[in-house]
Amino acid sequence: MRKYTFFVLLFFIFAHHVFSQNFTNTLSNGSLKVAENKHFLVHENGKPFFWLGDTAWELFHRLNREQADYYLKRRAEQGYTVIQAVALAEFDGLHTPNANGDLPLNYDDPTQPNERYFQHVDYIIDKAAENGLFIAFLPTWGDKIFKNMWGKGPEVFTPENAKTYGKWLANRYKNKKNLIWVLGGDRNPREGTNDVQIWRALASGIIEGIGNADQALISYHPQPNQLGSGEWFHNDNWLDFNMFQNGHCRDQPIYDKISASYNRIPAKPVLDAEPIYEDHPVCFNAKEFGTSSPYDVRKYAYLDVFAGAFGHTYGCHDIWQMYSPYREAVNGPHIYWQEALELPGANQMKFVRKLIESRPILDRIPDQSLIVENNLHAAERIQATRGNDYAFIYLAEGRPFTVNLGKITGSKISALWYNPRNGESKEAGAFDNRGQQKFTPPSTGYGQDWILILDDESRKYAKP
Repeated sequence: MRKYTFFVLLFFIFAHHVFSQNFTNTLSNGSLKVAENKHFLVHENGKPFFWLGDTAWELFHRLNREQADYYLKRRAEQGYTVIQAVALAEFDGLHTPNANGDLPLNYDDPTQPNERYFQHVDYIIDKAAENGLFIAFLPTWGDKIFKNMWGKGPEVFTPENAKTYGKWLANRYKNKKNLIWVLGGDRNPREGTNDVQIWRALASGIIEGIGNADQALISYHPQPNQLGSGEWFHNDNWLDFNMFQNGHCRDQPIYDKISASYNRIPAKPVLDAEPIYEDHPVCFNAKEFGTSSPYDVRKYAYLDVFAGAFGHTYGCHDIWQMYSPYREAVNGPHIYWQEALELPGANQMKFVRKLIESRPILDRIPDQSLIVENNLHAAERIQATRGNDYAFIYLAEGRPFTVNLGKITGSKISALWYNPRNGESKEAGAFDNRGQQKFTPPSTGYGQDWILILDDESRKYAKP
């Protein structure tokens, strides 16, 4: 087991200085709700919200207050807006105490929560708010409802106690403006069981505890499947937006699933809440496929968002489990979570947010008709999205391609190349807004992804 060295600590200090960037405290705009067009989230004052999440599933369970302070402050500095964390955690969360030595439930009974444990949860939620971060709050990991081949459980929930537990949590946190409720916890309901009834009861308890359905923003985190959370709950009034998970494999066409969900009726916002993680064994098989790279995580972020997602969640294999000295690593050796905070992909996610927030958000739609080569497979995918007077086109692998102009306003189009590796932009020319135009990115080949920005020249938009 290696130890932290003076040089590693110097790296943290250096990375903190180099990669810090000022972002607006999104929480200053108030709590969140679904936008009128049903494809985005907005603050209570109407300002659009971009979900840039991180999966810190073991945050409440494994970190003490000092560690949580460090983690939350750093993610806020890096431009993240949402932290996904679980109250009843995956890693033996009912029987292994938190960092303070407390268990979450008395006698494994969801109707008897342990006050001391939830005081620690309170602290972290409040500290997240101080840093302008929302918490995507999972009341429980799914193995507490059923273990389904893995997970320690134990299975402690019924429809009756799930409602009681949900109501207790919601009453406790109903005045927290930075809370988003997420059910599911990496499980898909099984046919022929009461799983769906348990999740619906938990949602019912949350709404009852808050006292106003409009103030309870709720989603569901599934395992990989075709329809995401919408497979079971799309028509449930409590489900405000859909989530997907991609299974940690490369070159999966999740963008098609995002697009299909985006187009469902009734319309609901959608995002990939668990994409391939950075530094993760690809398809859980590092021996054959290696571990995921910054390029892997970048690619999914842009493909998903351009396909219609209202935001995106980053994940890191070292951080979701808060890997640290003297703790057994899951699925292979890892670096410690403090070091993993500075991995390249983690720091590149802010460029996604920076790009999306540089242009009007609420009129943005997915539009593959912008490009001639509009149906390539994931490894070479070109994905397009546009607003009324701008367009973004992502190239998963830099190669020449052709744009169908005339899709946005303006007689003249100005073009920029945006580099998702460092957030830098360079001029790509000006063109009449008609006919077709071929573009060749500044570099080509594997890992050389680019975004082409097209603007109505009269709008004079600034570089992201």
